[in-house]
Amino acid sequence: MNMADLWIAMPLLLLAAGALVVLVLGAIVPGRYGSWTAMACCCGAALWSLQTPPVTAGLPYLASAPLVRLFTVLFCLLAAAVLLVSENYNRQRDICGEEYPATILFATFGMVAVTSAASLLTLFLGLEAMTFGFYVLVAMDLKREPSGEAGLKYLLLGAAAAGFLAFGMALLYFATGTLTSVALLKATAGQPLALVGWGFMLIGIAFKLSLVPAHLWTPDVYQGAPAPVVAFLSGGSKAAAILFAVLLLAAAGDAASLRLPLLTLSLASMLLGNLAALLQKSIRRMLAYSAIAQMGYVALALVCGGTGGYQAALYYGVVYLLITFAAFGAIALFESAGTSDLLDGYKGGGGREPFAAALLALAMFALAGIPPTAGFTGKFMIFAAALRSGEIAAAVIGIITAAVSAYYYLRVVVNLYMVSSDRPSAGGATVAEKAVFLVVALLI
Repeated sequence: MNMADLWIAMPLLLLAAGALVVLVLGAIVPGRYGSWTAMACCCGAALWSLQTPPVTAGLPYLASAPLVRLFTVLFCLLAAAVLLVSENYNRQRDICGEEYPATILFATFGMVAVTSAASLLTLFLGLEAMTFGFYVLVAMDLKREPSGEAGLKYLLLGAAAAGFLAFGMALLYFATGTLTSVALLKATAGQPLALVGWGFMLIGIAFKLSLVPAHLWTPDVYQGAPAPVVAFLSGGSKAAAILFAVLLLAAAGDAASLRLPLLTLSLASMLLGNLAALLQKSIRRMLAYSAIAQMGYVALALVCGGTGGYQAALYYGVVYLLITFAAFGAIALFESAGTSDLLDGYKGGGGREPFAAALLALAMFALAGIPPTAGFTGKFMIFAAALRSGEIAAAVIGIITAAVSAYYYLRVVVNLYMVSSDRPSAGGATVAEKAVFLVVALLI
């Protein structure tokens, strides 16, 4: 490895070394420097990724394109923000120890590895590093039974999805003799065995994106995991999966054989996700089914491909990362003030917790696609790409389901501001948390 190669790998090395340092610090001075050290590592990796690498750089399994560096910065800053928001939330729930910030770093390492992947081998290792970190984080709240249950369900279904993904990659390798993404995809045209491999890989990607029928883990994980962990999982892991799907499909060129399965996943997710969200009484489960529907829109963008679909999918991945961080960050503030996860618990929240309520209302408007939020821009780009590519029926179904979703999103806003409550305020966000949330709100 020369200096140019080291330059590309440096964000990964910073995150991996930082996780080990945090664990060592936990053994020497427990509970003092873990979170802040992890935040410093994330910010350092983000700053490094802002630089343009040397022209001679070129590791065979890692890419360093501007898009890769952009998502690396986003994931690292998201991890730092999640660590900051977790401080008070974890203290109240006695989630202590350096394993929490260290696992955040390990999961971020996996996201960055997926983002940088130039081969299927790097992809698989990155996906499993990311997912393994989330197995631990979801079950981190040891005093809540739903947390352990959610972690177990996520582990079992995630292991099955990893098996599908690995078997699909093995079939592609058997058919082509290579694991390099671009060379592999150019060599798979018209090979039945390669198409079967693609089918297995789509099952794995569907699990990462919570697409129907690989969505069954999502409501339980969203309800059982700590709120900052859900913000990290929902935004970060899905954005990483979206980026890799776009890079694979874009390199494949004509992927007509994948149109029907992708379109089926998209329509099923949009319909089931939105209809199920209408029936939920828990805000966490409502947002879980909402996530299934939102990823259905992304799958529709992937179907559209080069007619603006890939750009729309990437844009929506970034937007969704910001919106879910705002939504679950606000939920973390409400839960720190003693609010339950039932929608009725948010009645009068605008007067009780004005900052958290305003942030949550903005996230709901953005998820509903109401202008001038970034959520509206993202949905507009997806449906415009669908119309340009001739997917008129799918675009109409998407627009109708998006209109239906406005009901359950705005129901949260109604509870916040149009229903009175005599419950007193029980706290609020710190100055640092408010600064982070204000930046995110402006971006939305």
